[in-house]
Amino acid sequence: MEDTILISQSVAILVDGNNIERSLESEHRDQNMMINFDVLIPRLLGGRGLNRLIYFREGKNISSKLAERLHSKYHGSVRPCHKSADIPLSIKATQLASKVDAIIILSGDSDYVELVRHLKSEGVRVEICAVPSTTAGVLLEEADYFHPIVKEDCFSLNQSGTKKKSRK
Repeated sequence: MEDTILISQSVAILVDGNNIERSLESEHRDQNMMINFDVLIPRLLGGRGLNRLIYFREGKNISSKLAERLHSKYHGSVRPCHKSADIPLSIKATQLASKVDAIIILSGDSDYVELVRHLKSEGVRVEICAVPSTTAGVLLEEADYFHPIVKEDCFSLNQSGTKKKSRK
């Protein structure tokens, strides 16, 4: 029988929605491809506690279904951004640094390299979760850990708006 080590960590998950949506579209050639948070979040947490889940997205056209689901299942929130999510996400990550043990950033954007360096200097474990083919190498080098987004983490909305499994 193996000994199980209980790791008690508080984790914040910060999502750059536009970056992830573009990456999924590029990877799967499907504009309706979306993250299945019910699959991805438990995998990312690995038994650790979720402190915050915030989905940042540029523009006003944010799915109310997504916002409702993230709130009801994970007490998460969706934050519309005036332009890119980079600055609001970075500010929130910096504010959370003293309140959590780890921050998982869902984005492969190299714009987050300086944020990752700063958070690590504050003693925060920084993990990146993104589509491997669209993730900047320099971001991977700086992060403490990388979680690839794989097809099992996704679904595609068909024309009627219902889920269908990814078949890449």
